Amino acid sequence: MARMFNRGGNNMTRSGKLAVVVALAFIGGAAIAQQAGFTRIALQDQPLSDPTRHAVQARAEFAPGVAAGKHTHPGEELGYVLEGELLLEIDGQPPRTVKAGESFFVPAGLVHDGKNTGSGTAKVLATYIVEKGKPVATPAK
Repeated sequence: MARMFNRGGNNMTRSGKLAVVVALAFIGGAAIAQQAGFTRIALQDQPLSDPTRHAVQARAEFAPGVAAGKHTHPGEELGYVLEGELLLEIDGQPPRTVKAGESFFVPAGLVHDGKNTGSGTAKVLATYIVEKGKPVATPAK
């Protein structure tokens, strides 16, 4: 995040402005689906060779018993459980538990949810390969 600002003053670079806009869209989209005890922290946002997509990496933290809330992404999600365990529900798939050290994949546009079924905080590293100009997460209706 430190690279978002010019060293010479308060003016942001073009890429810095884009990063702020994307971060706000990311946070805005995530906040709608967010429950008390669930947070998504944006770590980085990088352009890809496909000019219509970007990669967003975030850390999600779930308090015990808390779910993210049903939502979708305008692209794929690749997740890795850093700590704890989650009950992962993806439309069209049987629910499954993913534990620390395990990974998961959510195809674009599928409604899904994750709930901490453990006794401590669950932490997930998520990478989203998503369409530019769209919020990273949108609540499911």
